[in-house]
Amino acid sequence: MRIFLLFCLLALGNTKPYRPVNIMDFMKNYDIMMADSDEDEDSDEEDEDEDEDDYDDEDCPAHCRCSPRVLQCSDQGLKSVPEKIPEDTVIIDLQNNDITEIKENDFKGLSRLHGLFLINNKISKIHPKAFRNMDHLRLLYLSYNQLTEVPANLPPNIIELRFHENQINRIQKDAFKGLRKLHVLELGANPLVNSGLELGAFNAMSTLYIGMAEAKLTAVPKDLPASITELNLDYNKISKVEVEDFIRYKNLQRLGLGFNQIKFVENGSLANLPNVSEIHLDHNRLKKVPPGLGSLRYLRVIYLHGNKIKDVGFNDFCPTSLSVKKNPYTAISLFANPVKSWNIQPATFRCVTSRRAVQLGNFRK
Repeated sequence: MRIFLLFCLLALGNTKPYRPVNIMDFMKNYDIMMADSDEDEDSDEEDEDEDEDDYDDEDCPAHCRCSPRVLQCSDQGLKSVPEKIPEDTVIIDLQNNDITEIKENDFKGLSRLHGLFLINNKISKIHPKAFRNMDHLRLLYLSYNQLTEVPANLPPNIIELRFHENQINRIQKDAFKGLRKLHVLELGANPLVNSGLELGAFNAMSTLYIGMAEAKLTAVPKDLPASITELNLDYNKISKVEVEDFIRYKNLQRLGLGFNQIKFVENGSLANLPNVSEIHLDHNRLKKVPPGLGSLRYLRVIYLHGNKIKDVGFNDFCPTSLSVKKNPYTAISLFANPVKSWNIQPATFRCVTSRRAVQLGNFRK
């Protein structure tokens, strides 16, 4: 069940532009997880006895809607976190308000909190003790705010952490210290540069997805967690891919490098990604197909559209030897390149599932 939830979270990894989160969808996932968790059996039994009639409107903070375990205060123009939040709350929705600061005691006593959604506020300051005693917090959404750095002392059991579109330009050493269960880390649309990623910033993490799209990176970061299976670096300023870029990321399955300025992929670079199944290199400045694609056994999707590729070689995509095992491609996109389709030998795509899997044409100067 937890694996299922993770796939749901990863599906949100590339969400842009901003869309409000449906809190009740997360509440359903919470109920499923709690029913599947032995460690929470006692609390579940208590929750089953709860009824909406037990919640008195007088106990609900002003400008909010209360239901069992859920506090919804989105789109209310709030300038601060409401007071007297019920201690048994597991989901708090504070999206689309005007909150500027998270104070030390704003969430005091909320030890059962599972999800905290602070998206699209004006938060620029979070007290170092604001998240203390939140050992059950799993989801923390701080996207679309005005934070300039990662908050200190984040709850230790978070599995999803989102900072999309803030003003973070530096990730300090040990910024995510102790977050051994973190699976999803979204840092996209922040003014991050390579020098702003301090050595050791991602120490001891087992993160599966990291998003750094729409930043100001000029090279592939080399100190990310070795555990990552998906890396999104779309919409940056990366100009080349070198052999050393992916040596650390043997588990990577999906790589996003679209909408960069890549002119060159060094021979042997992609060989360091033995498990990759999908690569996005569309909308770059490549003049030829990156070398080594045919050696990637599990590669099934490669996006190369919107480049400057003029020629496609016979062995650019498929193994040269029949003895080399290769999963067939389900998608090869080469459209919006100056390559002439009639100059490509039909057998070039011998390891593709069908003709429809190859996309050519539509090039305009």
